[in-house]
Amino acid sequence: MLKRTLATVAALALGSSAALAHVSLQLKEAPVGSTYRAIFQVPHGCEGKPTNVVRVQIPEGVIAVKPQPKAGWTLEKIKGAYAKSYDYYGTPTSEGVKEIVWSGGNLGDDEYDEFVLRVYLTKDLKAGETLHFPVVQECPDGVAERWIEIPAAGQSEDDLELPAPGVKLLEAVSGH
Repeated sequence: MLKRTLATVAALALGSSAALAHVSLQLKEAPVGSTYRAIFQVPHGCEGKPTNVVRVQIPEGVIAVKPQPKAGWTLEKIKGAYAKSYDYYGTPTSEGVKEIVWSGGNLGDDEYDEFVLRVYLTKDLKAGETLHFPVVQECPDGVAERWIEIPAAGQSEDDLELPAPGVKLLEAVSGH
């Protein structure tokens, strides 16, 4: 009986550590037409090496991106044109940040950190869908973890080896 219980506990521990081993978003849901605080949780480095660069690709329909600086890391905002113009509180917005890069830091393989953005989820996004933010961790010697897989129709993130972090979009909140 004790052996079976220990085996079950060990299996659960291994299963949960594998599930938590990827880059994820702390806040799993957000309404469209609102500001969202995207907190990317980076639980480790790459293959025993420290993470030196974290790149976050901003999906279409996400605008007004403001990254939170991190002590010891250099922050770069890569800007470009959107596929269309979006309404941002009455102001047409057709270009902005498309990628955020934190570089020059040193997140050890046995360490954890968070990288934060504040964004606006436009009303053009569809409630009920999951919006994915592809993330790449770069480490020394060209080693990288590419969390860029987006589930196809009928798939879940659990079906993927390197899933992109996602947030489930909710209906817009009425009022202010």
